[in-house]
Amino acid sequence: MKTRLPLRRDQFYDTPSTLLQSDDFKVELFRYPAGIEAVRINTRRGSVIVLPFYGQMIWDANFDGHSLTMGHSFKQPLAGSSIIDTYGCFAFHSGLLANGCPAPDDDHPLHGEMACARMDKAWIVLEEGRVSLEGETEYVKGFGHHYLAMPAVRLSANEPRLHIEMTVKNLAGAPMPLQYMCHLNSAWIEQGYFRQSIPEDAFALRTSVPAHVQPTPSWRAYTAQLAQDPQSFRQLDKPEMCDPEIVFFADDLARYGDEVQFELHSPQGYALMTRFSTSQFPHATRWMLHNHDQQVAAYILPATCRPEGFRAAQRAGTLIALAPGQQRHFSVETGLL
Repeated sequence: MKTRLPLRRDQFYDTPSTLLQSDDFKVELFRYPAGIEAVRINTRRGSVIVLPFYGQMIWDANFDGHSLTMGHSFKQPLAGSSIIDTYGCFAFHSGLLANGCPAPDDDHPLHGEMACARMDKAWIVLEEGRVSLEGETEYVKGFGHHYLAMPAVRLSANEPRLHIEMTVKNLAGAPMPLQYMCHLNSAWIEQGYFRQSIPEDAFALRTSVPAHVQPTPSWRAYTAQLAQDPQSFRQLDKPEMCDPEIVFFADDLARYGDEVQFELHSPQGYALMTRFSTSQFPHATRWMLHNHDQQVAAYILPATCRPEGFRAAQRAGTLIALAPGQQRHFSVETGLL
């Protein structure tokens, strides 16, 4: 049996209020000083903060006393039209019409329009042993694309993980381009090391340099070595060399199985994990950045294509064409191993 509780913006106040509480869950509503509505879902194993009307970003995630979220400079989520206006969340939906870092011949914002989308509706779904936050937003432009995006975040009472979902349906009478990445901004774990269900040599170093990256001589020398031996990057033991960012790509993941799993292990004995279907996400990115302002070890970012912009996906043949009335569903499980 499922119970659906609609959410309204006028339910959110500066002081947190409890929407529901049981032996398994506690759901609180509050509003950040900047005006962004937030839902905190507490389980037996941890908590997540989701922004129900702001792209349904997951602002923070914490399980068994371990923060899963990148280090950043934002004291709270801030209103904006691009993800760079509020780059401090644990996860956001990158896409949907365009994805990744725009190249000089692209005209889309960094990581697309969905990241900071204004959601039309949001609601809580209760069922046995699980609570979900769901929502939808309708994107429509005159003489342009028209789609319905339906994201969801699901948590079980006794698992230190969450499921992040996205369903997109083309409402237009013409095909719609689709690029999607579940952008997980995972915490930097000092001396953490990678494990995955795919071979180490599946990863190749990114050779292009996006506009926001300002290379230094030492970075160029280091990345030149990594290009020759990408498998040597197995551990987070050189944070000073991850400024600017270090990025690896893995493609054609279906050749490694129907499902793949990636892990970031801590010397303290715990590990982060992410699992997903290769038919939904045939590509993945590994992104590391460590400086005064940001500390992130995105050990895996599941995606439908490389995050190098719309034109790059078009040229590579990885741009999805969603037919009129067609929909696609994506699901990622992430949290603690």
